[in-house]
Amino acid sequence: MKNVDDLIDSASELATRGLSRGEIADELNVSRETASWLVERAGTAAPVEDEPSGGPQDVHVDWSNIGEAGARLAAVGVAVADALREHSHDVDLIVGVEKAGVPLATAVSNELETDLATYTPRKHQWEEGDIENLGGSFSRNFASVDGRECFVVDDTITSGTTMTEAVEAIRNGGGTPIACGVLVDKQGLGEVDDVPLESLFQVIRVGNDD
Repeated sequence: MKNVDDLIDSASELATRGLSRGEIADELNVSRETASWLVERAGTAAPVEDEPSGGPQDVHVDWSNIGEAGARLAAVGVAVADALREHSHDVDLIVGVEKAGVPLATAVSNELETDLATYTPRKHQWEEGDIENLGGSFSRNFASVDGRECFVVDDTITSGTTMTEAVEAIRNGGGTPIACGVLVDKQGLGEVDDVPLESLFQVIRVGNDD
């Protein structure tokens, strides 16, 4: 992924394949608003530079060089697991956030020798409008969070909304989130809903957005 035009082409392709805008946001590691902008731009002929604002203020994270190689993903999983160990050595469950967070969560689970649960956030159903009326879910094909202490793993924090939702869902499901781990934190949060957040990289924007 080299530039914004490539992102627009990718968003257009994903939309053509029937992915919701929330799923496109997940695939491209951008906010829902950015995903909508990319899809809308795909239907115009004007170059991005013609817009006064140059588009939404966001950062695209492409970690496909890690995700496409099992050995690299496993190595990064070891790093995330090591960061999470600082918060507890007794956790026996990793919760991976669908979609991209699950392969990383699997690598972390393997390193920590824990069970694995997966959570599908409500943004995967989102197209436009109010997302609050949609609901996320845990997969029945993986472990239950009920009565378990767990670490929550995703690939990227963009706004923090998805991770906050996952933490809330775990609590509502009877589980206790001890810490969260991600590859990249675009917000520099440090914690999510009073749960510590560990990231391998933080993205810090320097300068004005104007």
